[in-house]
Amino acid sequence: MTTHPSSTIVACRICESEKITPVLDLGRQALANHLRRERADTLPTYPLIICRCEECGTIQLTETVAPENLFMDYVWVTGTSDGARDYSRIFCKRLVSRCQAGPLFVIEIASNDGTFLKRFVERGDCVLGVDPAQNIAAMAERDGVRTLPEFFGLEVAKGIVERSGEADAVFARNVIPHVANANDVVAGMAHCLKADGTGAIEFHRADVILEELHYDSIYHEHLYFHSLHSIGRLLSRLGLTPFDVTMSPISGGSFVVYFSKIKRPPTHVFTAAVQAEDALGTGRAEPWQEFARRCKRHRKSLLSIVEGKKAQGKRIIGYGASARSSTMLNYCGIDSRLLDVIVDRAPLKHDTYTPGTDVLIVPPDRAFALKPDVILLLAWNFRDEIFAQIRAEHGWRGQVIVPLPGDPTVIDFE
Repeated sequence: MTTHPSSTIVACRICESEKITPVLDLGRQALANHLRRERADTLPTYPLIICRCEECGTIQLTETVAPENLFMDYVWVTGTSDGARDYSRIFCKRLVSRCQAGPLFVIEIASNDGTFLKRFVERGDCVLGVDPAQNIAAMAERDGVRTLPEFFGLEVAKGIVERSGEADAVFARNVIPHVANANDVVAGMAHCLKADGTGAIEFHRADVILEELHYDSIYHEHLYFHSLHSIGRLLSRLGLTPFDVTMSPISGGSFVVYFSKIKRPPTHVFTAAVQAEDALGTGRAEPWQEFARRCKRHRKSLLSIVEGKKAQGKRIIGYGASARSSTMLNYCGIDSRLLDVIVDRAPLKHDTYTPGTDVLIVPPDRAFALKPDVILLLAWNFRDEIFAQIRAEHGWRGQVIVPLPGDPTVIDFE
């Protein structure tokens, strides 16, 4: 593969300390969402390494890829996931319950196809999405969700307030870990928010990544792996107060932290979550060193299982061409030698090839027409949803390799 330069950090992105130590090297990998129409096309690769700041404990990538290379033409569409659509209703109710009464003006940062904002539209609220992926922003507009196709930051926020006024609620789901200058995004959120408004940030939990071995959540889009402490520091630096937290099923386990411009006492739930995180050792070095050792053992175990099934003459398909699957496939060396195809329900991905591993992505009907014996459940974080779809739509029976959380397992699917 060809290689293009990326910038390598020499200091922590949060506290600017130069005391940063490598934790886990997943090798050089192509960008996880850079799917190809032609198998012969080459892709640039970049180091995929996480490091730890010895001063503030933040876990982060060593490399920064230009955001326009990552997000301008995106292939993840929120609305293709039943689980995400169901959760969007829960998210809406939780955020509204922490806002002032009355019709709201709600802004979402990195709003994708508008799935989450639609829940507010259904209530009669005024909404605005901001998303740099022009192809997906256009989809949201066609569905009636007003969307600004821009990278969000303080300058964009100033323009929004000038045109539309301040918002009652501003939220960013799984976007803060994506941006090198997170301070600029949070400053923009603060600028958009009314004095008595409520903000919310959702992010994949560092404690769950650590405990359940979610190394597949490490890819070039995710610059940080935040804890409640690191998000709290980020908010506090900009004069914002985190006061509550709820749990989200997205990405295998996420936090939603609620914050405000005014001082609000932390809830008992928030305090307990911080204490639990401390007890696990998310901010210390040794648990992350053990995490790296466990990842190496997991790679060996998963590859052995897949190769063993192939050696028995089994036809194996993958399920879920997510960004996280790209990390796992490349790190473990599972490619088109071992997988016939990968199933995905998103039309934007059909008839493309996975980056680095060259596996064809197809819709479910085409994959199950091959009569596979084994499924490698790459989108394991949507396990229940996928199992229900397979039973309802395909009546398939066979074996399923569930790679995570923890050690890989093989189950008989009836």
